[in-house]
Amino acid sequence: MNLFTMITIAVALAMDAFAVSIGTGAAIHKMRLRHALRVGFFFGTFQAIMPVFGWSLGQLAAEYIERYDHWIAFGLLSFIGLKMIIEARDPLTECEDEEVRDPLNLYILIVLSFATSIDAAVVGVTLSFLQISIILPILIIGVVTFAFSFSGMYIGMFICDRGSDSFTIWIERAGGIVLIGIGLKILVEHLTC
Repeated sequence: MNLFTMITIAVALAMDAFAVSIGTGAAIHKMRLRHALRVGFFFGTFQAIMPVFGWSLGQLAAEYIERYDHWIAFGLLSFIGLKMIIEARDPLTECEDEEVRDPLNLYILIVLSFATSIDAAVVGVTLSFLQISIILPILIIGVVTFAFSFSGMYIGMFICDRGSDSFTIWIERAGGIVLIGIGLKILVEHLTC
């Protein structure tokens, strides 16, 4: 897997965290730099750690499913992509919700970080089937997710302040389409070799 594909996967995985960080930025009334750094740190760290668990699990099962690994990779990436497309949500509802809980609360941040990184664990399984070292992908995934989450906080603040139409539904859907495309690419490469 080349560097461009790894970055593309990282960007696609970051879309959930990006959308949630936009909603978080919209929910905070007086956002500060430390808030954006905190959200970026939590989301980036979880997105970087979860693929390691998936990769380890995949390493244990690799020898048993080697003949079908490309089909499994395609299926997992397609499943995640379809899930992202179906579950795309509008963070502007955070602006309108009168009873928004503090999204910077440690417990809430951990839950949100875990929830948005489950897909990354599944991608870790896929990477293990492709017999790729996990180090570079997790670094790229973590850094990209941090950058997207950090900037998403400011975008959310801007959207909420301006009352702009939300574009994050389309961002999440695009991330899902990209993951399906990568899964299809893996399948085609293995079937044509």
